[in-house]
Amino acid sequence: MLVKTFSAAVVGLEATTITIEINLSRGVQFRLSGLADTAVRESYDRIWAAITNNGYKMPTADLIINLSPADMKKEGSGFDLPIAIGILAANNQLDTSQLSQYMMIGELGLDGSLQPAKGALPIAIRARKEKFKGLIVPRQNVREAAVVNDLDVYGMDNIADVIRFFSGTQTFEPTIINTRQEFYDHQYQFDLDFADVKGQQNVKRALEVAAAGGHNVIMIGPPGSGKSMMAKRLPSIMPPLTLAESLETTQIHSVAGKLSKDTSLISQRPFRSPHHSISQVALAGGGTNPQPGEISLAHNGVLFCDELPEFNRSVLEVLRQPLEDRKITISRAKYSIEYPASFMFVASMNPCPCGYYGDPTHHCVCTPGQIQRYMNKISGPLLDRIDIHCEIQAVPFAQLSQMQPGEPSAAIRERVIAARKIQEERFKPYKGIHCNAQMTEKMLHEYAEPDAQSLDMLRMAMERLRLSARAYSRILKVARTIADLAGSEKVETMHIAEAIGYRNLDRGDWAERGV
Repeated sequence: MLVKTFSAAVVGLEATTITIEINLSRGVQFRLSGLADTAVRESYDRIWAAITNNGYKMPTADLIINLSPADMKKEGSGFDLPIAIGILAANNQLDTSQLSQYMMIGELGLDGSLQPAKGALPIAIRARKEKFKGLIVPRQNVREAAVVNDLDVYGMDNIADVIRFFSGTQTFEPTIINTRQEFYDHQYQFDLDFADVKGQQNVKRALEVAAAGGHNVIMIGPPGSGKSMMAKRLPSIMPPLTLAESLETTQIHSVAGKLSKDTSLISQRPFRSPHHSISQVALAGGGTNPQPGEISLAHNGVLFCDELPEFNRSVLEVLRQPLEDRKITISRAKYSIEYPASFMFVASMNPCPCGYYGDPTHHCVCTPGQIQRYMNKISGPLLDRIDIHCEIQAVPFAQLSQMQPGEPSAAIRERVIAARKIQEERFKPYKGIHCNAQMTEKMLHEYAEPDAQSLDMLRMAMERLRLSARAYSRILKVARTIADLAGSEKVETMHIAEAIGYRNLDRGDWAERGV
């Protein structure tokens, strides 16, 4: 007897429908075809134990299972459930009338319990697109899959529930989620707030400008000056995610298996902080079984690299293309996958190997050559893609001892949102451009053209501070954001002056100052 069940395989961020064909005939062999990996081939033992431990009989017959399309590689343990249900149906232990209306995913435990699977959200999107009536998933995946409307999503605890569902001996209700309510209820709940940060007004201002324009930023300062503390609070002042951004971000985390069981939609901008020992594959994505890397998990959020010079230089160079194109294409011999990677890059570092160069309270023991070699660990092309360079000094005791909290994130966020709304209106005619950091050279001439006085200031700054040529457009982009925060239609001299102050690492004499 031939029976078909349906599941899906995730490649990149897209799911492909997989038809599972089970054929029973006289004999005793078991054969599995369709480019299945080890996890799929090992499913027979899990299925046998799950079926027998729930009071059903594994057929003694020639069992052929084909995963179609057969030329596409199938990976993971999510095919356990549809294969098991298909075997029971082919053995006349289950009604087959509704099997064609439902897609199924789930790993089976030996006791028949269903374990979570990766990619439930893109699979649910595919099920709706293919006009399936419903999707059956493990209980832990039900909330992320139920985000998709016009699809009945059932969360099951074990294979016995699925058998009763198809047999009609028990009624199950689909999980219904008010997507918009879930999304908006959690948008403003932050555990970290800028009110906790004492002093550092210039750094807070720089981060406000960065959040308002989507600019990349690097903070340079001695140990304990608050670099990591402020970076972790950056998502609390960024504009809230739109529903489309949230769905896209959730889909990436679903494919990577990073969603918790209580999560339906990610409502806050992600903050990823990889350790400096991270590999190129872990940062960019890919691998034997392709997975999104840290730069894709930070999509629509923040990628924070603490102690930037400690990262392997070859790893840092991976960032260059995604920072420019806001996507990453991973090409291997057997596959080519594109992941989105539109994120704010935030980095922090000490000014020298000992950490105290330029610190008035500690003596630096590094030579100019050591400082220069330390700075050279970060390539010029990577620094070229960082708009704001911000120097930080340790907070004096007088400010630390103040009991009065700083300005809360909510107040800063209101100004950031107002500036972003101006940019949204400005860039409506341009597809894919949402903030000042994404402006092209043509847009700079149209929206951030400096007047004669500002141009003279720029020329003087480039000559006196020995700023590199690449700093020119970065200064104009940041100045445009500062003008938006001030509600100014034109970029004025004061905006240019502040933007010039954010290009410290472009100064030719940076490593010699104060030595």
